[in-house]
Amino acid sequence: MFSCQGGGLRVRSWFTLTSGLVECLGFAGAVFGWASLVFVLKTEGYFKSLCVNTTINGTAVEDCSRQDEQLSLIFTIASFMNNFLTLPNGFLFDHFGTTVARLLGISVYTAGMLLIAFSSPVNSVLLFPALSFIAVGGILFLVTNIQVGNLFGTHRSTIITLYNGAFDSSSAVFLIIKLLYEYGVSLRGSFLFLACCSVIHLFRTFVLMPRTHIPYPLPENYTYGMNCGGTRDHAVAKVEEKNIQTSQSEEEMPFKETSPQGQNTDKIERSFKSCLLSWFFLWHLLWLSVMQLRHYLFIGTLNPMLNHLAAGDPGLVSRYTNAFAFTQLCGILCAPWNGLIMDRHKGKQREPGQSEQETDLKAAIVSLSLTALQCVLFSVCAAIPLLPLQYLTFILQVLNRSFLYGGNAAFISVAFPSVHFGKLFGMVMALSAVVSLLQYPCFTLIKGPLGGDPFYVNIGLTVLSLLAFINPLYVYLHCRRQAAHRPSSNKSASS
Repeated sequence: MFSCQGGGLRVRSWFTLTSGLVECLGFAGAVFGWASLVFVLKTEGYFKSLCVNTTINGTAVEDCSRQDEQLSLIFTIASFMNNFLTLPNGFLFDHFGTTVARLLGISVYTAGMLLIAFSSPVNSVLLFPALSFIAVGGILFLVTNIQVGNLFGTHRSTIITLYNGAFDSSSAVFLIIKLLYEYGVSLRGSFLFLACCSVIHLFRTFVLMPRTHIPYPLPENYTYGMNCGGTRDHAVAKVEEKNIQTSQSEEEMPFKETSPQGQNTDKIERSFKSCLLSWFFLWHLLWLSVMQLRHYLFIGTLNPMLNHLAAGDPGLVSRYTNAFAFTQLCGILCAPWNGLIMDRHKGKQREPGQSEQETDLKAAIVSLSLTALQCVLFSVCAAIPLLPLQYLTFILQVLNRSFLYGGNAAFISVAFPSVHFGKLFGMVMALSAVVSLLQYPCFTLIKGPLGGDPFYVNIGLTVLSLLAFINPLYVYLHCRRQAAHRPSSNKSASS
């Protein structure tokens, strides 16, 4: 197919990148277009039996709050599984490589699509496993594609955030299904087509992706793929195995100071346990958890929120649902800006004694702070019960979500050793998933004691979002300590 040397590798790298973007954009994050699919499912009559007739102020109305609760619970479980199972999937990816992880992802993703295709209002309960399967398969597509950034050196963070932006934009897949449904294409036909597209994923797995991993930094004359990957992938696997064994034998404290010469030895030697117990990991987990909870509750309750603000007008609800889904397409345009922020120092001369990791962390401070600020602004707009203002809320939401997940993956890749990326990425997603379960009691609180008005819950989540600023503050203080240590280290080295 391609030559394995020089320009051939560059062509293969770009082909892998673009095809991976298509995979993430067209499939990986479809589950987060839930608001569009809910509109179709309600029209089809899923969980319609839970609606009851009631009388309010002498007027007979249909109360479908229990239907909304069931649909919200489906998304809550799916979003939890999307994150929590990233932990075992990360271990699977780190220890068994790309091919095994992708085959698992393709299997569960296809199963989820087929379950929805053959579901009906009579067996609405099939939506529970179906959406969870789609979520788990989609995140495996993302995790196995993120490593492609290692092929592009100085643009690594930009590529990582680009993939996360494509993942976010793929939520528009369910919008396309909704529009096709309105033009007469059945729900079954759409999901059968998506299930058949698994042939594309299999082609990429065996032809365009490595058997094990794409290492960083790249070894000299590195090659991968069907025509190139046999012996070279095996050699890379041996190197990775040696690095893992070395890291596991070390029990030093995390984030020890770098050597006087500025070598990034701590990033090579730190064990998985030391990374997991570090303050960096703890504050980054808090940063991700509070903002993710805000996004999940917003997506999961968007349909009932729009019904509340639009006074039940189905035309208005449909219009705003479409507007929300269309804005999700912009995720792939927003995410690379975060990568450019983190990569802006690449190619510039470092300060004397400054390690590459330290420069990466300094660049991450702006990214982490800007993401937290975006979340607060998005949360404030979402809390104001004004329907036209929700257009601005949608824009801020997709911008912040693109920065959030792209920044999460990029930060883990620069702050911790690459041999632990899958495990740490999985761990932070799994632990944040536990926090995301709070969205269901929040939804129950809105539907119950608050009478369908989410104002006070939104205010509480806005205040909670302020905790995200702790992470960039800690990284800033860490970099200051490192900078203060460098002069004394240089003096002692020269003496």
